[in-house]
Amino acid sequence: MKSIRILFNLLIACVFALVIVSCDRTRNDKGYEYFPDMAHSLAFETYSPNAVFADSSTMRLPASNTIPREMIPYAFENTPEGRAKAAVSLVNPLEVNDENINQGKAMYDIFCSQCHGTAGDGNGYLFTSGRYAIKPASLLTEKMLAAPDADIFHVITAGYQVMAPHGDLIRPDDRWKIALFVKHELQNNPAK
Repeated sequence: MKSIRILFNLLIACVFALVIVSCDRTRNDKGYEYFPDMAHSLAFETYSPNAVFADSSTMRLPASNTIPREMIPYAFENTPEGRAKAAVSLVNPLEVNDENINQGKAMYDIFCSQCHGTAGDGNGYLFTSGRYAIKPASLLTEKMLAAPDADIFHVITAGYQVMAPHGDLIRPDDRWKIALFVKHELQNNPAK
């Protein structure tokens, strides 16, 4: 009976010791880490200093003369001459059908409508809210109505005036689909 009492007291003491040891006074200690290399990344954070490189920058540009997969270098410059040359040289490889136009509308809603507006009149949210001072171009002007798909593709790819290039953000097929949507849906039904 005496040995059971001693074991019981020893068990109570162990539980009490475990409770005392497991309490954290600062509430910042997460306890034991069984895989510290997963809890604390060995990689550098994007904007953190890096002693490995001479300029101490972690974020690096891609190696020169390399291109990402599925991206073909664009042959036309961001100049009025390059725009005119692209408009006559490029041909939309996609078929005009409902599927491509609907996908083009989805891409337009994501990338273009904030500036050009859902109606294509240049009254997008960024302009009407006052966050952007310069009114974006209307896609419903006589010049844009006469422009071919390739002109819209070029402007999306290389940019034009204050519009930044979006060629690195939007895949080529999606740029062509946006051009299809603008030419065959948005400009034909401007009330939508």
